[in-house]
Amino acid sequence: MSASPHIRIAYLVSQYPAVHHTFILREILELRRLGFDIHVASIRAADRPFERLAPDERDEQRRAFYVKPKGASGVIAANILVFFTRPFRYLRAFAYSLRLTGLNARSALLNLAYLAEAAVIADWMRRQDLTHLHMHFTSTVGLLAGHLAPLRLSVTIHGPDEFTDPRSFYLAEKIRTFHLLCTISEYGRSQLMRFSDQAQWAKFRVARLGVDPALYAPRPFRENQSPFEILFVGRLARVKGPHILIAALDRLVRQGRSVRLRFAGDGPERPGLERNVAERGLAQHVIFEGWQNADRVRALYQQADIFALPSFAEGIPVVLMEAMAMEIPCVTTRITGIPELIRDQVDGLLVTPSSDEELAAAIARLLDDSELRRQLGKSARQRILENYDLRHNTAQLGSIFREFEASAQ
Repeated sequence: MSASPHIRIAYLVSQYPAVHHTFILREILELRRLGFDIHVASIRAADRPFERLAPDERDEQRRAFYVKPKGASGVIAANILVFFTRPFRYLRAFAYSLRLTGLNARSALLNLAYLAEAAVIADWMRRQDLTHLHMHFTSTVGLLAGHLAPLRLSVTIHGPDEFTDPRSFYLAEKIRTFHLLCTISEYGRSQLMRFSDQAQWAKFRVARLGVDPALYAPRPFRENQSPFEILFVGRLARVKGPHILIAALDRLVRQGRSVRLRFAGDGPERPGLERNVAERGLAQHVIFEGWQNADRVRALYQQADIFALPSFAEGIPVVLMEAMAMEIPCVTTRITGIPELIRDQVDGLLVTPSSDEELAAAIARLLDDSELRRQLGKSARQRILENYDLRHNTAQLGSIFREFEASAQ
């Protein structure tokens, strides 16, 4: 079913394109295929030089509107224009941005920067004749833009940061102000309910993410490979538990296992991880691949025997969906929304967060049992086909947007 041509939506994102948020690009492209007129505004420029972008990313960069690359002069000009166009509204938004912070000086300065960016967005939307703003990861800028202009506001809440520190994210205020809040899991919806009055619950919708099962097709099964390839894809941050994975690998090596771990990603923990690897004498067993584009990541999936993600907190990671679609058995933690994606012992193995001993035991179990790996991999792909197919889930999001637009008429 295609959307009516008049359904026009501004998408506000933090960085576009970005290798760790490729699912946003896929969602936008699929919505356009369904007939929605999507205009993208990004706070920051792409995370890679133009020549390193994939062809579809280059097309998106050419089409997108960028805030920070406009420079200080562009931001100041937009703020002056918005102020003189709606002076009282601008002053109320200014006071509101400060009131949110509770007199915290650092937060006040940050919110004033967000307000300046919000004015750029509000001016851009006025010029594009757009009134519906949907947000991924930039909801405070969107919140303030809604105080500068008469916009209808919707957001996709990913978690877990919003649920860990709801006050700093102004979560209760956003729930009251936004007209539609989508979550990527039932767990996410439960957390919005936790931080809101029941009168707000009708705004909440579950809009699951997904992957293209044709693009992430099953890779050739590896029966008994040496070394046994373990793959981690994601940001190298404490919340992802990479040090737990290194500790588990250490256990396996000391057991005499032939294993190799690849980290595809980068981040603030990389120097500490490299020191950890060196101190444990694991340099021959660990490869830091750094950030890779989607094509290279798929090549790494192709040679992986299992996928491991020992996170402490998550939404529902798309990288798990990608691995599952390629029939790669996953070992991850039983936290937040992950058990909605992976049923323990059926579609993958779930372990206790922080337990490198349990993680090592689960990896060893898969290493020793090729039939279990095959069985879990096939079940995992079927799980994706039934519940996390990109086209199906984006069509559901499109239905949510159509309902939302119809309610405004």
